Amino acid sequence: MKQTVISHFLLHKFTSLCLATMIALLASCQSRSQTITYVKEEVMIPMRDGVKLFTRIYIPQNVKEPVPILLMRSPYSSWNMGTVPPDEDPYVRDMAKEGYIFVYQNIRGKQRSEGKFVMQRPVIANRVADTVDESTDTYDTIEWLLKHVKNNNGKVGQLGISYPGWLALVSSGYPHPALKAVSPQAEMGDLFLGDDFHHNGAFRLSYGFEYSFEEEAAKGDTSFPFPQYDLYDWYLRLGPLSNVNEQYFHHRIPTWDAFVQHPDYDSFWQHQSPLSYIDTPRIPTLHVGGFWDQEDINGPQLMYSHMEKYDVHHDNFICLGPWYHGQWVNEDVEQIGNYHMGSNTAAYFQQQIQKAWFDYWLKGKGNGHFPEAIVFQTGSNQWKTYDTWPPRNAIHRQLFIQANGQLSFHKPQTQDSLAFDAYISDPRHPVPYRSRPIEKTYSPHSRWRTWLTEDQRFVDHRPDVATWETPPLDSNLTVTGDIVAHLFASTTGTDADWVVKLIDVYPDLDSLHPTMSGYELMVASEVFRGRFRKSFTQPEPIQPGKVEAYVVDLHQINHVFRKGHRLMVQIQSTWFPVIDRNPQRYVPNIFEAKENDFQTATQRIYRNARYATYVDLPVMKE
Repeated sequence: MKQTVISHFLLHKFTSLCLATMIALLASCQSRSQTITYVKEEVMIPMRDGVKLFTRIYIPQNVKEPVPILLMRSPYSSWNMGTVPPDEDPYVRDMAKEGYIFVYQNIRGKQRSEGKFVMQRPVIANRVADTVDESTDTYDTIEWLLKHVKNNNGKVGQLGISYPGWLALVSSGYPHPALKAVSPQAEMGDLFLGDDFHHNGAFRLSYGFEYSFEEEAAKGDTSFPFPQYDLYDWYLRLGPLSNVNEQYFHHRIPTWDAFVQHPDYDSFWQHQSPLSYIDTPRIPTLHVGGFWDQEDINGPQLMYSHMEKYDVHHDNFICLGPWYHGQWVNEDVEQIGNYHMGSNTAAYFQQQIQKAWFDYWLKGKGNGHFPEAIVFQTGSNQWKTYDTWPPRNAIHRQLFIQANGQLSFHKPQTQDSLAFDAYISDPRHPVPYRSRPIEKTYSPHSRWRTWLTEDQRFVDHRPDVATWETPPLDSNLTVTGDIVAHLFASTTGTDADWVVKLIDVYPDLDSLHPTMSGYELMVASEVFRGRFRKSFTQPEPIQPGKVEAYVVDLHQINHVFRKGHRLMVQIQSTWFPVIDRNPQRYVPNIFEAKENDFQTATQRIYRNARYATYVDLPVMKE
């Protein structure tokens, strides 16, 4: 009898398991049958002036209700142009699984779109009648999509990276009523003060040369035909910038001609700057940037800070991660160069930040309680949230250069006017900005993307690089916010560039990261062209031998200098060929300098009680 009861019990248990398995299989099959798939359409959308723009649309199938539109606009053939279906693209795949209409459009004059391309076309249409710009083209595109793409819910979001990020920013300034949220990512900011073409007035030679040719030599993307792999010597043999048009471009590249014609921060650059046409955030805006962005490190930080001044409705937000330019689009991002992040930071961003942002504003999902700032902390490899950015509770400490190559948080007390460190800067033998070979910017094997994390030991012991460092730290030091160098310097020339780098030096023997032993990780850096020390609009020569004050913003970081590590500061006057060679003899327009204008100069960096060079560090309490 007992055996019979047990048999019935086992039979019942087995039958229940079979039913559960069958139900699970049926649910799985039903789920697969309801999987959202996408159908692609390619159309030419007319603008108000009759110009038609090539647009690629991915329409979801098997959706039960209307869904929002996600728009990306781009000058490029592939970058942010939907060459991979959205459900296969890591950047937006998580959103695609739940249903969005994805729209990718080439801007005027690029790829298959009609019209004339103008680099960072000035936004004037809302002030000048009968004109068009990127904001009007976006408005017209959204208007067309709402009328012609079925099953949309009447809400549009826009995102993009780099140039497409700037396009999203422009749209937010003059938004269509259906545009409910944007995310400008690695957006171009002011192109004279920072980002692609200039940093503090210093011209970004290799990038400016190669990018302007790529975008303007043909309607499609093209590449300058360099005759060699390592371009350090090629750019050096190029000589003065006046040789570019004489030997290669022959006035066929409009952006290069603009560089030549506008060497200072005049109305041309000011009108192009989003600082002139973007103020208050008119719709929810999520800025996204990378701490090691080699192209547009300044744009997200600059525009968030600028718009925050006018943000009365709490619509302005920022996310900063441990990335190079646009790295967060990738499948698995746990490393940049030799630096390991400790987790897949791209997946976290795509799922927990970007998807949550657009799901809320376009679908009403979630609670909408977004932190003001979501910022990855390097050194500790943790995501942090802040109520303000930069956080207000940081304590500013001044890290002073000292004698014998030392750094400390104590101001030098010596009154000796000869308390300085000096080096000779020779523009004919400039310091490489990264270890050679220096490959073409966008060549298949280029290390351009990761150069900001490159080990700085490659310039150790160069006589034209001045170096100072602290003893090993006896506890962690967390630095969060804007890094600003206050430099007191003189030159025997009449112009000079000042490159300042803040470096995290790993222990000589790092048991946690053996391959990083002794590594010199650059966590903040910037260049400043001396002629602009008083004004970017009215440059002036430097008086030889006179001590001048230079304030150099190294941008924002969130970094833990760990116990046993050292802080290092390096200063140099060439950074080639990412920055053009300053002749070190003042000429009104460096783009028109002659070979005999280039001269060596002795640079002095002062460290006495009156002229105390230091780096301002916003330090957080542990």
